[in-house]
Amino acid sequence: MRIVFSGGGTGGHIFPAVAVAQEVLRRHPDTEILFIGAQGKMEMTKVPKAGFEIKGLWISGFHRKLSLQNLLFPLKLLWSLSSAFFILRRFRPDAAAGFGGYASGTALFMATLMKTPTLIQEQNSYPGITNKILANRVSRIAIAYDKAQQFFPKARTLLTGNPIRSQLQHLATKAEGISHFSLDPNKKTVLIIGGSLGARTLNRGLRDNYDLLDKLTDVQFIWQCGQLYIDEYKSCPSAQLPHVHIMAFIEDMRMAYAAADIVISRAGALSVSELCAQEKATILVPSPNVAEDHQTKNAMALVEKDAAIMIEDKNFSESFLGVVDHLMSNPEHRTRLEQNIVALAHPKAVELIADELIKLARG
Repeated sequence: MRIVFSGGGTGGHIFPAVAVAQEVLRRHPDTEILFIGAQGKMEMTKVPKAGFEIKGLWISGFHRKLSLQNLLFPLKLLWSLSSAFFILRRFRPDAAAGFGGYASGTALFMATLMKTPTLIQEQNSYPGITNKILANRVSRIAIAYDKAQQFFPKARTLLTGNPIRSQLQHLATKAEGISHFSLDPNKKTVLIIGGSLGARTLNRGLRDNYDLLDKLTDVQFIWQCGQLYIDEYKSCPSAQLPHVHIMAFIEDMRMAYAAADIVISRAGALSVSELCAQEKATILVPSPNVAEDHQTKNAMALVEKDAAIMIEDKNFSESFLGVVDHLMSNPEHRTRLEQNIVALAHPKAVELIADELIKLARG
């Protein structure tokens, strides 16, 4: 089989695509796999690191605010469609799968024009405009939330959940996580993650609450501030507290989740799916800067089932430590959140999507 995968821009699009590609290759080692991404985006380094070939398209998103970059968008779109056509014609895929991102829409649209069997994976509870456009063209649609079903043709839609990284499918013990980060086993642990690049609101919340953090000596914090922000925050007073452990990026998220009693996170689709699989009491802080307010909708899908607590971005700094203190003081509430969030996990997502993709590739 020859299969094209496309997805990128963020880890939330890249890691699910890589996870499914690895599953297909595990079952059928002779499968030829090619990724299509956007030039200059993180997939151009992450995908080769995972062992797959990738071709880059000259494409970027359309800015919601007035921007000179928008003047280039029509040219980039035409160029990337042309490039995708020649890449697909040379590779001759039996199937193509899209996992979101700028290049994914272009590549999958061209694949449908070329009559290649196609699958798209919608990671959010409310679909983006690209997948809405592709919905009536593709062969199969894999959704992560049952709420998304209303936006797609029912006969071609399957609830699979979001694929998560293979290393996160096998939980580590709390003792292993505590040891990995050299933490105090006698203290409760709060993990704060803002994605691979970081989240300014979460970082400011830690920075601006030095006095309160200084008093919470029975709690320790793993603070992933992001590559963009490490130089700005590593020297702030909060980061110097002995029970606050700041780092730019966490390579082993499996150990970070294992160490945590409470997780504070943005509400990107992949982050939410990983948190469901980890069975952790979770505080979600949706980013307000995401198209169509996807993160708030993702968070509310959990809040409505008493599986997470949501704090609005604008209220985070003044309220998050109060919520942390409440959860630490109420183990029964923590336990209820843990039980409800794990009930929403989809541990077979990778296998289900791989099943559908292999069926399409084999006609």
